[in-house]
Amino acid sequence: MQFSKKNMIYAGIVLLLTVFCKIIFANSIQWSGFSPIMAVALVSGMMVHQKHFTFIFPLFALLGSDIMIQLLYVTGQFPFPGFYSYQLLNYLFLSVLVLAGWLLKGKNYTTLVFGALAGPTVYFLLSNFTVWATHGGYNHPMNASGLWLCMVDGLPFYKNSLMATLLFVPMLLIIYHALLRKKLAIKMQ
Repeated sequence: MQFSKKNMIYAGIVLLLTVFCKIIFANSIQWSGFSPIMAVALVSGMMVHQKHFTFIFPLFALLGSDIMIQLLYVTGQFPFPGFYSYQLLNYLFLSVLVLAGWLLKGKNYTTLVFGALAGPTVYFLLSNFTVWATHGGYNHPMNASGLWLCMVDGLPFYKNSLMATLLFVPMLLIIYHALLRKKLAIKMQ
């Protein structure tokens, strides 16, 4: 992927989709985590040729949605802030998914589905372990039982991020290839 007008349009679509989903779904525990951001990270790792640029799309999309949430929060239109302590770890964990996207580049559909399942799983494990380790698991004991309870607390987020990633990875690939009129870079198997 080179930076061109079409790629900027794609980046705009990605940003709008991410902001829209975060605003619509984030404040409901039933839908929290339903966002294309993990799919954006995986697809960016797969499609951007210059590795040093692979992090731009997902991190910019996450930052854009966080800024929007913060603005809505400050004006009393959203229940929680867009910026909070330990938030930089979310950006770091998202970067891990970009690296996973590098491994998926040029692979078959089976590998792509595996990546779409593995990405949210890795993010879930990293983020919930961090919540437990840094916040005491929100009143869970600092032992194996507390860690388990913290993981269980995160299951609704995990379920939604998994569903979203399985939906948005193919959607983003289709939009990308339709916009650039290229064949899918994934081998059929």
